[in-house]
Amino acid sequence: MLLAAIVVFWLPSAITPTAPEPLPTQETPAGTATSGPAPADTSGDPAPSPWSDAQDAKLRKAAQDVLAELLDIQFELEERGVAQWAGEEFAAANATALEGDELYRQREYEQATARYQQGLEQLQAINNGIGERVDALLAQTEEALQTGTADDVDTALALATLIEPENAALPVLAQRAANYPELLQQLATAAEAEANGDLALAQASLSQANNLDAAHLRAEAELARVTEAFTTEQFNAAMSEGYAALDSAKFKRARDRFRQAAQLRPGSSEASSALQELAGAEQSASLVQLQRDGARFEANENWQQALASYQRALGIDSNVSYASEGASRAAARAELDKQLSAVIDAPERLADIAVARDSAVLLEDARAATPQGPVLEQQIATLDKLLRLANTEVDVTLTSDGETEVIVYKVARLGKFQQQQLTLRPGTYTIRGSRNGFRDVLEKITITPDGPEGTILIACQEPIL
Repeated sequence: MLLAAIVVFWLPSAITPTAPEPLPTQETPAGTATSGPAPADTSGDPAPSPWSDAQDAKLRKAAQDVLAELLDIQFELEERGVAQWAGEEFAAANATALEGDELYRQREYEQATARYQQGLEQLQAINNGIGERVDALLAQTEEALQTGTADDVDTALALATLIEPENAALPVLAQRAANYPELLQQLATAAEAEANGDLALAQASLSQANNLDAAHLRAEAELARVTEAFTTEQFNAAMSEGYAALDSAKFKRARDRFRQAAQLRPGSSEASSALQELAGAEQSASLVQLQRDGARFEANENWQQALASYQRALGIDSNVSYASEGASRAAARAELDKQLSAVIDAPERLADIAVARDSAVLLEDARAATPQGPVLEQQIATLDKLLRLANTEVDVTLTSDGETEVIVYKVARLGKFQQQQLTLRPGTYTIRGSRNGFRDVLEKITITPDGPEGTILIACQEPIL
């Protein structure tokens, strides 16, 4: 309507020069035909003047200026789909402008300008309220995204986009709106899973919902609640399995479950107490096992291993009486076993009288030791035999040339002789022969309980040139 007015009333004046308008003439009654010029005006009004024409032109242009501004706003609002969100206000403004058109046709330019101005202000009011209206629609969209249906979301968002497509909040809302149907589906899946006792699936669905829209308050709250419930369920299960394993002395499994519970609930006093209880049970079990090991090693006369078991027990608890007593007993027997083995493994050392004397004392200590098992009995028998053989003296005959000085180290200086009889303990001996002008001789002989093999000759026979 307004566009037609601008074409009829404003466009001609913009194209052609302004000319004085003719004075109104009396209309011919309907159905009356006229021929020739119109009859002279007998109203008595004065004829138009250039000054009044100029005034009319000025007032007409003022009306046209206001109308032009009105039409600009009208076009902009129509571009924003004003009929869909401010239809009544926009229709009222159009009606006001049409009143202005009627006054304009009647050459009531001042009143027409007033009506156009009123229409302009009505459209400006609509235009100025766009920000507030869009804010309300954005809030409505947010509310729909929180508690409404997908249709509610789409309706509010579409209208906000129509009014102010350049609004910076729209892209984010559009993405959230696109995800909203799937979010609702995930919420429904989570509710059904929780009702069926499947908290793992419920948590996974709510986590997916939260990923789809991190600003969705219900999804966030439900995820926190279900996560806590699922954590509690897992914690209780881990604790129950841990105690069941502890009761069965399955300490590794118990530790794994209690540690799992501690990870689920950091700082949990229940998990901490369970781990302490487990440590106590493991310690007690270890002490019992070490006691059994020590007793078994003692029975098998593995004294060094028995000592190691008792020492490990003392490392766990220094106040364990069986471990301290066992360690003392095993240490003494381990030392006895070590000394007996050293003598038996190197019987040639018994040729030394001091060694033989100490070994005889060791033999008496072994005979006094209790309890005596097969190993110790065998060691006693072996050492007794070795000592008897070591203490059995053997007759040895030495021959020489009567010119050589003969010394049997650690036994005697024999001097020069042709033949000499000695009584020696079994063992290894070194004999040296010396003679002026001849190279010394050095012989090492081994005497066994069966005696030497043949006659032993000691004589210097290689002259020094």
